[in-house]
Amino acid sequence: MQFRKSPQKRLNKALRVNIRFCEGRRVLNRIGCVLHVSNTKNMILKAENIPRIGDQVANEKLKSVGTVFDVFGPTSSPYVAVKPNIQSPEQLVNHVLYAVPSKSGRRQRRKR
Repeated sequence: MQFRKSPQKRLNKALRVNIRFCEGRRVLNRIGCVLHVSNTKNMILKAENIPRIGDQVANEKLKSVGTVFDVFGPTSSPYVAVKPNIQSPEQLVNHVLYAVPSKSGRRQRRKR
């Protein structure tokens, strides 16, 4: 016998993974929840959406808390290391963080 997920559970999962906030002209992508703080004071997150290295990271109150330092682990379930710019990153354990994407596209070199 096969058990199916209820439509509400499927909807909750879809909203959790693909959530995006619009703040003015910026779009915030949900990275994931902070698991712990490493020995080097980096915050380690289980990634739901993979950000680019160098993207700014904000908390639920849209306050900047750091930058994406590294993406590591298996491609099926990666982890993200965030270099904090706040005094006590331990307070953000079990909180959701969001990525503020940097400017998209590469600067084109002008031909002479």
